[in-house]
Amino acid sequence: MLAGTGSVHAAIQSKTIEYQQGDTTLEGVLTWDDAVAGPRPGVLIVHQWLGITDYEKHRAEMLAQMGYVAFCADIYGKGIRPANTDEAGVEATKFKSNRALLRQRVNAGLDQLKKSPLVDAKRVAAIGYCFGGTTVIELARSGAELSGIVSFHGGLDSPTPADGKNIKCPVLVCHGADDPLTKPADLAAFESEMRNANVDWRLIKYGGAVHAFTQPMAGNDNSKGFAYNERADRRSWQDMKLFFGEIFK
Repeated sequence: MLAGTGSVHAAIQSKTIEYQQGDTTLEGVLTWDDAVAGPRPGVLIVHQWLGITDYEKHRAEMLAQMGYVAFCADIYGKGIRPANTDEAGVEATKFKSNRALLRQRVNAGLDQLKKSPLVDAKRVAAIGYCFGGTTVIELARSGAELSGIVSFHGGLDSPTPADGKNIKCPVLVCHGADDPLTKPADLAAFESEMRNANVDWRLIKYGGAVHAFTQPMAGNDNSKGFAYNERADRRSWQDMKLFFGEIFK
């Protein structure tokens, strides 16, 4: 079912799509501007730990307005949408503790995006938030064919750092400089992983920002370790746009 996301004359369209990973049915959302003709770059969006929400759908609309085709991938499975942080923690842990399965799920989403006739399959990037930021890095570590990835306040740890050698694309990490959820050792290990694998990478730290700095639903109390930061949100989105300008030129 297609539905305009604005007025009856709106050019932004969305479609819910069921797809498979093994025996599991997944449900993602494809979003595009129907005023744009021909295949164009695609952007895979991987959700935070609550699964696909209006937040990811809004980011997809923003990307569609920029001329991209966006696909909100579903890591958890159709109908699995945590109602609270306790449920979200259970679901996220299933995949963070099983990186092989996480890679299979996110690659299924990437394959689905590339199948769209609206997408130039040779020009596809992936972005992710929190849990999704971790996931897109794992997507790159899996050796997926991508133009680039962007991780927004994602976890940077890796149980298999040697997999950095599989990364075939540029990497942008947008990181809260005061994020208490990322241990200094994990940050240092990530940098070493990128250097040792000769990855084209960049890590941008945003002063005053903690975890979840792009997400208004995180509140504004930095003392909790996660909070929205309008300035870091705006700047990181601009940094992503500049990155896309390079990889999709």
